Amino acid sequence: MARRKFTPEQIISKLREVEVALAQGATVSLAARGIGVTDQTYYRWRREYGGLTVEQAKRLKELEKENLRLRRAVSDLTLDKLILKEAAEGNF
Repeated sequence: MARRKFTPEQIISKLREVEVALAQGATVSLAARGIGVTDQTYYRWRREYGGLTVEQAKRLKELEKENLRLRRAVSDLTLDKLILKEAAEGNF
């Protein structure tokens, strides 16, 4: 089955739909099925985006991307440092 990728804005709006359905007395399974996701996906989304606004969710994703980029840069520099240190010692 093809996997869909939802944007943070779509996820937040779907979480609001589930909140409305739950307030009207629907079960979590029924409400999650109503937005087209599994219970597990609903709970994962709620954990990650539960109290966020759309702008906060956008900022969160931007910060996660920036963090990943910086981690890669640090790991590359660390690897370069180790290679140069080994070469300077003559252990090659």
